[in-house]
Amino acid sequence: MPHRVRPELSGHHPLHVTLRVRKGAQGLRQKRTFKAVRAALAAAREQFGFRLVQYSVQGNHIHLIAEADDRVALTRGVQGLTIRVALAVNRAHSRSGRVFGDRYHARTLKTPLQVRRALLYVLRNDRHHLAKRGLSLAAWHWDPCSSARAFDGWKESALLRLARRAERGCRDADEPASTVPPRAFLLRVGW
Repeated sequence: MPHRVRPELSGHHPLHVTLRVRKGAQGLRQKRTFKAVRAALAAAREQFGFRLVQYSVQGNHIHLIAEADDRVALTRGVQGLTIRVALAVNRAHSRSGRVFGDRYHARTLKTPLQVRRALLYVLRNDRHHLAKRGLSLAAWHWDPCSSARAFDGWKESALLRLARRAERGCRDADEPASTVPPRAFLLRVGW
């Protein structure tokens, strides 16, 4: 990312944030590594006026749907989150050094359609990457390395009930919530 001053933000607009990982720290979806990353996300989910609403962890990057009160809140919140995630990844991989390669990329979501598309892209990002390799998943499958199963906006259907039944036994009882409920209208109901 070029080092330009980031534009001013409104607390009314959610953001799609992408964090890229350096080559030596890839493998974020490995079971032990993801468990550490999820705990780090839970610890940093609400701080400095930054709120983590949804996420998807891929092998070499992380997608976030977040809210921030202003530009400073976004910067401090992402810094805090990346520090916690970097420490967790380094512990899980028994390594040291930088984890994130560059600045984060943030895109402001200003319309209901942008928010809807960003939510689908983030929560179904595993499908996007599998499709590039010619693979697909069942319609009811949720990405285990995302906050998709906790998302309450899925349309109620027989497939959704089947997925919830299948997922019931997969979650740890002591697993902390990794996200916070949205406050902005566009993320609560506007999408």
